[in-house]
Amino acid sequence: MKVLISPDSYKDSLSAIKVANCIEQGILLANKSINITKVPIADGGEGTIDAFILGSDGHIIKTRAHGPLMKLLDTSYGVLGDNKTAVIEMAKISGLQLLEQVNRNPLFTTTYGVGELILDALNKGYRKLIIGIGGSATNDGGVGMAQALGATFYDKNQQPILQGGQYLLDIKSIDLSTINPAIRECEILVACDVSNPLYGKKGAAHVYAKQKGANDDEINILDNGLRHLADALQIETGFDYSHLKGAGAAGGLGFGLVTFLNATLKPGIDIIIKACNLEDKIKECDLLITGEGRTDEQTIYGKAPVGLAKIAKKYNKKVICISGSLGKGYEKVYDYGIDSVFSIIPDIIPLKKAIHDVKPNLINFTYSLFKSFID
Repeated sequence: MKVLISPDSYKDSLSAIKVANCIEQGILLANKSINITKVPIADGGEGTIDAFILGSDGHIIKTRAHGPLMKLLDTSYGVLGDNKTAVIEMAKISGLQLLEQVNRNPLFTTTYGVGELILDALNKGYRKLIIGIGGSATNDGGVGMAQALGATFYDKNQQPILQGGQYLLDIKSIDLSTINPAIRECEILVACDVSNPLYGKKGAAHVYAKQKGANDDEINILDNGLRHLADALQIETGFDYSHLKGAGAAGGLGFGLVTFLNATLKPGIDIIIKACNLEDKIKECDLLITGEGRTDEQTIYGKAPVGLAKIAKKYNKKVICISGSLGKGYEKVYDYGIDSVFSIIPDIIPLKKAIHDVKPNLINFTYSLFKSFID
């Protein structure tokens, strides 16, 4: 039997790679003769680079760039096995996990470091870019990124504005003519799994800024700033992408990548399926095992397990979803190509204990599954 293990991470518990390793360990405890291929996946947030690199036999490039509060940090990005495509994970340089709780506030955070990573990739000759934009600490509409790539945003005194979402309201004029010209030679795909517009009640600030540290008054400042940015850019470029699905992703970085770099926003699972040749791997397997931290009604809206299951059903492959927990509406995934879905939690237990025991629970559950149900 050929088994393809391709899970997403169990958020706050295990990375996608560790989830795949645990499932593999459980299977082999049950039956050492099973042929296993592992391709962990990610949705554009933390773990995106690792998933792409492992799935395509790529490599890592280490560098330095400025973090969300403009502190110089050690960081990295990936290159796919084709040695032509760079993979940038914004969470590694502009991510919320880089900041202590007390320092989280999107009034002051910037995507400048994302622009620096893009610039480094351009300088090394890469002209195909995949950018994962989950897990951001920012709400600057991608202005910081554009500044790092050469754009200038001027205030009323014809001085460049400072870094952070609060300064978007200071923009009086914009010069995009000095953006690195290599951008025009690039194909840029953005892993984006949300559909929020740039501003408004369903926009970046109102939906996401609170979890990044902003209070209600600050959220209004940030929302007004994004609206002002969109208006200023429409005057400058003649285009308005503020209502594009995904424009509000990562504090408006989705909008910025489309507006400044002519990028294309796509569901993360679609990008990783193509980049890691997952369709071919699914075609060759007998059974696909996927999973995520929590499977619920939201899973059917483009999340990884359903994205993979759609491919598997093309080739009449069985799909098992092993997740950390199951939530309301999880049973809807059965209508989208998943044959069986399980939670690894053995009983009603406190969240802290569930997180602590996730590794042995996952191994033990997989072992029992393969002992009981798999020939």
